[in-house]
Amino acid sequence: MANHKSAKKRIRSNATKRLRNRYQAKTTRTLSKRIRTSTVKSEAEALLKEVSSLLDKLAKRSVIHKNKASNQKSKLAKAVAKIGTAPVEVAKKSTKKK
Repeated sequence: MANHKSAKKRIRSNATKRLRNRYQAKTTRTLSKRIRTSTVKSEAEALLKEVSSLLDKLAKRSVIHKNKASNQKSKLAKAVAKIGTAPVEVAKKSTKKK
C-alpha cells in the first residue's frame, strides 16, 4: 500500500480516470453495435458521426490506440454504406445450345 500522501492521491485519481475511461469505451462499443444493427440509413449516419468523435477522443487520450480507432471508424463507415443496398442477384447464363 502507498505510504506517501501523493501516492495515495495518485491511486484515487487513477481509479477515477479508469472508471471514466471504461464508461466512455463501453458507450462507444454500445453505439457501434447499434450502428451495425440499424436498418435506417439516416439514423446510422447520425450515430456514425457521434461514434467517430468518441473514437477520436479515446485515441487522443490514449484509452485506445489511434490505429484501432481508425480501423473501427473505417469498418463502421463501410457498414453504414451497406445499409439500404439490397444484394444484387447475378443472372445465370443458360448452357443449352439452340
